[in-house]
Amino acid sequence: MNSSIEAHQMISELIDHVETVVVGKRKIVKLMITALVAGGHVLIEDIPGVGKTVLVRAIAKSIGADFKRIQFTPDLLPSDITGLSIYNQKEARFEFRPGPLMGNIILADEINRTSPKTQSALLEGMAEGHVTVDGITRPLPELFFVMATQNPIEYEGTYALPEAQLDRFLLKLSIGYPSRRDELSLLDRAPDHHPLGSLAPILGVDDIVHMRHHAASVYVSEAMKNYLMDIVQSTREHSLITLGVSPRGTLGFLRAVQACAFIEGRDYAIPDDVKSVAPYVLAHRIILNQEAVYENTDALSVIQEIVRTTKVPVSLKESVK
Repeated sequence: MNSSIEAHQMISELIDHVETVVVGKRKIVKLMITALVAGGHVLIEDIPGVGKTVLVRAIAKSIGADFKRIQFTPDLLPSDITGLSIYNQKEARFEFRPGPLMGNIILADEINRTSPKTQSALLEGMAEGHVTVDGITRPLPELFFVMATQNPIEYEGTYALPEAQLDRFLLKLSIGYPSRRDELSLLDRAPDHHPLGSLAPILGVDDIVHMRHHAASVYVSEAMKNYLMDIVQSTREHSLITLGVSPRGTLGFLRAVQACAFIEGRDYAIPDDVKSVAPYVLAHRIILNQEAVYENTDALSVIQEIVRTTKVPVSLKESVK
């Protein structure tokens, strides 16, 4: 990979490739790949049946990654996802059997259906890049990406994700229903052949790892950093917000902006990069107060209003190298 332009072409091809399976959701696919390149994780809150599993499997197959799916249930134990040590009688020693968390791309389905204890095992992997089993710390793969799902409707037997775990997700997205035209195209597909089955890799895991290193070096000017900080600071002072964005969220915001610029084929960030990712990076990191509840205002609307009213750098000359 010799340039940001070359990377932009490769990522455009990757998005096109995934779109052969996930029809009409280019923006969502692009945001997912932004998180992948930024080294973050994604939480998708949506109703069942809109293509969440298909989306993450399509991305995994497109880059030749090891894909694992974990169905979270109330009786799931931490060892069910991290793995456990089993005694080998023939060799008279314990052997570690890795769990499904030891993959490249992990689909954590219905994450809010399992207990906080099991959620914390996933949190350790997301936060630290390793898991601890029987007192031994075991590293996860260099490319480790979690896409977790939860249903937006409150069901009996669900456990709300704590703020600390929500903060570990770089982006929170919603796929939504397809358009009528896109859904009709799904009906036209042969019922006995899903395009996911014939999807071949066009990039490798190493390509994504290299992209991560390049994205982390995208130049962000002082004016851009101040613009970003103005938005973050507004979340801490807004009249409808009880808890604003944390410093961890600020660092994640910066990584997402760099990845967005990199995907667009630039080695520097501009205000449009900030505007593109801000709602998806920040909305799940704030807690609204009771006044916002009375006004029937959600977190996403508040963040969009903050971004809309925050002054951008006077000149793009201040925003580029």
